[in-house]
Amino acid sequence: MVEGVETAAGQRTGAPGSGGRRSRPGTGQFDSLGLYLADAKVEASVLGLLETVEAELRSSVASADPLVTEAARHLVEAGGKRFRPLLVALGAQFGDPTGPQVVPAAVVMELTHLATLYHDDVMDEAAVRRGAPSANSRWTNSIAILVGDYLFARAADIAADLGVEAVRLQARTFARLVHGQIAETVGPRPGDDPVQHYLQVIAEKTGSLIATSARFGGMFGGAPAAHVEALAGYGETIGLAFQLSDDLLDISSESVQSGKTPGTDLREGVPTLPVLYALASDDADAASVRLREILATGPLTDDDLHAEALGLLRESPALKRARETVRSYAEEAREQLSPLPDGPARRALESLCDFVADRTS
Repeated sequence: MVEGVETAAGQRTGAPGSGGRRSRPGTGQFDSLGLYLADAKVEASVLGLLETVEAELRSSVASADPLVTEAARHLVEAGGKRFRPLLVALGAQFGDPTGPQVVPAAVVMELTHLATLYHDDVMDEAAVRRGAPSANSRWTNSIAILVGDYLFARAADIAADLGVEAVRLQARTFARLVHGQIAETVGPRPGDDPVQHYLQVIAEKTGSLIATSARFGGMFGGAPAAHVEALAGYGETIGLAFQLSDDLLDISSESVQSGKTPGTDLREGVPTLPVLYALASDDADAASVRLREILATGPLTDDDLHAEALGLLRESPALKRARETVRSYAEEAREQLSPLPDGPARRALESLCDFVADRTS
């Protein structure tokens, strides 16, 4: 999943072929996400909101039981990009970002996201999350599952103060998350297109919560209904694009740009988009045939086979096709912003489209 806000100095430059985007100085606050905030007022608003969200996250997970508090704060304190609260903050710029319900809405979204991470780590038997021992490895699977449930409950409790519509949207988003996890666990059924199945899993597991985050920002900032719908559509699509670009970075990066050792998904047998495209290919050249043979064996735990597959994938038409898919989603997300008024908030959202398209070029 796409994963408070990290800081870095420097500049971002539009890549060749990026639609004429110019070199431009970044604010330095959101470089890890490629977010460009040109307006000091909007930047101050977003940063202030995120700082408040950070404090509210810590207080909202406190419990009368010290163990529950410690375990529930485990991932909160491990940090992360806070992408979902960020989209709440940006969505609220199209109305009144100081509205009293904007911060609670952002907290609901991040708590829901954090809850899924506790459950994901149990299902994946993960040992590490955000550079720290995962909750399941530190406290056992049972504790991790129950703490995830506790965070869902806290999110629902806060959502109740936002009104019936917020509760309904949070519940429906949670239902989509569960559907996506089930679909991923079961895998494509006979007759299903593996690529379409995978894209649907990402839409439900990742895109749904990001969509609701952008929607909540507009809703609780008091933006017009048409703007709220545009934000929600944008959120789901940019969420898909970010997740798919992570898939590509796992293959194409020569460093830990993707946040993990390159080729980790191959080693674990995770069928990401480039792999699915390669397996579905009917290209008859020797490299494509050999790549399909290796990938069909499942997890590549043998170092030599892993290195061979990684090299073949990096030069494959499948990787090129996956890059084109990511760019198409990034451009679709940009188009979904068209109903929104031009201004620094919209341009900030557009900069995410630029970044996700450029990061895997």
